[in-house]
Amino acid sequence: MTVSLSHVHVLVDDPDAALAFYRDTLGLELRNEVANDGFRWLTLTTPSQPEIEIVLSQPQAGRSPEDGEALAAMLAKGELPGVLFRTDDLDATFERVRTAGNAEILQEPTDQFWGVRDAAFRDPSGNMVRISQS
Repeated sequence: MTVSLSHVHVLVDDPDAALAFYRDTLGLELRNEVANDGFRWLTLTTPSQPEIEIVLSQPQAGRSPEDGEALAAMLAKGELPGVLFRTDDLDATFERVRTAGNAEILQEPTDQFWGVRDAAFRDPSGNMVRISQS
């Protein structure tokens, strides 16, 4: 039996701003865009791992109004789990994100005591995004 990762969900409050960050700034590839019941979700992949899809969806999509509002409130506070990426050139990736201006920089490239070199941002919805050097 084989088990592998197929999708990672990231909640976003503005799909267009999220698309600009994840596709245009980070270089992910848009695979699918679906509209349903007034909401949208987008799936993106990285060129090096096309089998793993990152799903960007709105907190209220497919949920009760109460649950959607609760998730939206947590998203607004930056309290949802983030996403971690690897890059082969952290300095170039950091500069690309900094220059794009569509993310809040939390940490410039830094050597961490646990053995990685990484940088941290908040995407346009407030999600923590960490990128480490592979």
